Amino acid sequence: MTTQQGGFRGWAADRKGVLSRLRFTSLRLRLVVVFGLVALTAAVSASGIAYWLNREAVLTRTQDAVLRDFQQEMQNRAGALPRRPTQDELQHTAGQMAGSGQRFSVLLVAQDANGKTVYANSGGLNGFSLRDVPDSLRDAVNRRQKVTSANKSPYHLYWQRVVDDGTPYLVAGTKVIGGGPTGYMRKSLAPEAKDLNSLAWSLGIATALALIGAALLAQAAATTVLKPVHRLGVAARRLGEGKLDTRLRVSGTDELADLSRTFNNAAEALEKRVAEMAARDEASRRFVADMSHELRTPLTAITAVTEVLEEELDSEAGGIDPMIEPAVRLVVSETRRLNDLVENLMEVTRFDAGTARLVLDDVDVADQITACIDARAWLDAVELDAERGITARLDPRRLDVILANLIGNALKHGGSPVRVSVRASDDSVVIAVRDHGPGIPEDVLPHVFDRFYKASASRPRSEGSGLGLSIALENAHIHGGEITAANSPEGGAVFTLRLPRDASELTRKPDEGETSEGEAK
Repeated sequence: MTTQQGGFRGWAADRKGVLSRLRFTSLRLRLVVVFGLVALTAAVSASGIAYWLNREAVLTRTQDAVLRDFQQEMQNRAGALPRRPTQDELQHTAGQMAGSGQRFSVLLVAQDANGKTVYANSGGLNGFSLRDVPDSLRDAVNRRQKVTSANKSPYHLYWQRVVDDGTPYLVAGTKVIGGGPTGYMRKSLAPEAKDLNSLAWSLGIATALALIGAALLAQAAATTVLKPVHRLGVAARRLGEGKLDTRLRVSGTDELADLSRTFNNAAEALEKRVAEMAARDEASRRFVADMSHELRTPLTAITAVTEVLEEELDSEAGGIDPMIEPAVRLVVSETRRLNDLVENLMEVTRFDAGTARLVLDDVDVADQITACIDARAWLDAVELDAERGITARLDPRRLDVILANLIGNALKHGGSPVRVSVRASDDSVVIAVRDHGPGIPEDVLPHVFDRFYKASASRPRSEGSGLGLSIALENAHIHGGEITAANSPEGGAVFTLRLPRDASELTRKPDEGETSEGEAK
């Protein structure tokens, strides 16, 4: 049973591969079909013309020979009969006429001495009879024409081709000039029809061979044309995958070779431009990282001083001069903001450098949200709609960062109360954070997660760094999740966080044995 299933799967895979190849080579099929139609049209036209010319030549040659022989027999033998021959004389003459070289059947019609119409044929009782002669032919033979300078004889020879029981015949008739019997002749054209059928079969076979040859030539031509196109398509896909060192071999001077050279030049220019941009981006990241690290040392000292100043501000002794108290409070506030900015910049540089890692633990989502709200004293401004017992294997610190940014953003820019709801499925957890503010303008929605982006025209001035939502999104991505922003139909903005129930797969290192394909040449 296993072998049968494996065979079926193999057959299905082969069939799928064939169908895929047919779809892939649709241009090849069109070329073959076009070549085949052209060849078929040419072959059928040539065969039809050849058959028609040969048919006319064969029939005309046979017909002329038979009619000439019949007319000569009518003049020599039927013309020698008396004007009113007897039955025996007429029968003897018919037999003599049928014995000519063309071997046709003869029917003679005359009147005897008593004025009675007598008939004689070369085939006996069951031979050629007057019933076998078409009425139109008999009327033409018996019709007397006016003798003029252009028409020397009152009677002429007439002929007609007929088919009897599937056999073609040539039937002709005439009268003896000067008076005498009327003679009819019937000649079978079966040998000529057989020869013409053989010719038709030969031409049909030749047409089929021409069609097969055209298909083979079309296949060869299509292969010659499409092989470079296929290589170009593979190279373009590899280039789109980021393998910028992909190049094509160039041979020849035709249009496809020019296209390959153009592709190579474009790929080379793109590689240089991307390398330059990567170098600039790396230099920018290094500058931000170095600046962040360099700022931490003086910030540590400044933060310690501001903490002392803050303690003096809060002391009952009033150690700060009331005249400079506003300035001191401003210094404390801006120092905290600067410290948050440096921390955010360092977090961003870790994401950009790819050094951010997950430290997973089993987390009760409702407890984690409650802890985040409680730690920041947001309990009075946030409503939580979450069931206890919804657990997920996530990084608690990064989840806290995501929640703090989303809820803090809703409190700053939206309107209270902020509602946090949790829904769970077998493989994911969905956390929605909704505010009751004016919502997000449609032109701002695509940019809410951009770094340093602030919609100051539609929201109050923010004291943040402009990196909070960007950091939240990066933390969601590192979990294999996503954050989306939208406006609720009931008013206010809604940020929806989707995270997997178990992010363990993302912490596993990829197999070191995996290798990428070589360069397409």
